[in-house]
Amino acid sequence: MRKSVQMVLVLSIVGVLSGGALVGIYRYAQPRIEENRKKALRAVIFEVLPGGKSYETVVKEGKTIYKGFDSSGRLIGYAFTGKGPGYQGTIEVMIGLDPEFEKTKGIEILESVETPGLGAKITGKSFQDQFRDLVIRPLVQLIKGKPPEKPNQVQAITGATISSRAVVDILNKTIKEVREILK
Repeated sequence: MRKSVQMVLVLSIVGVLSGGALVGIYRYAQPRIEENRKKALRAVIFEVLPGGKSYETVVKEGKTIYKGFDSSGRLIGYAFTGKGPGYQGTIEVMIGLDPEFEKTKGIEILESVETPGLGAKITGKSFQDQFRDLVIRPLVQLIKGKPPEKPNQVQAITGATISSRAVVDILNKTIKEVREILK
């Protein structure tokens, strides 16, 4: 009986010390984690809004929208995130649009767990570059097996049509939502 009490006491002390250490590390690291998130967000906003020097955050109807400005304070576009289902999980995309909501300025994949070597190619430069100056009216179209012929078309990644389609669907759905919010 005495050994059992001793063992429970030792395990309790080790558990309390370990828990206390984890809380201390979390409190120490949390401000740095938040600062790094802000830096990463800022970098992504300026990636999808080329030429941007500052931005203003607007929250409307539960949607966070970033208004990007150039060095003279002129509005150069809007950036916002969109989420949707991909082949293996949720895909989150930062989307940049011109001030007139006519063309994309760029996209950046923020989160993706698509199949390595196939669907994961949505994070690649060659796929994302198709979304620079892409006409978004009436809607972005995905085409397979041939180069885009119209200014609102992007080419699907061979072997990753579902992931490519997911990005286009997220883009079309989110742009429609933001258009309605900013009317």
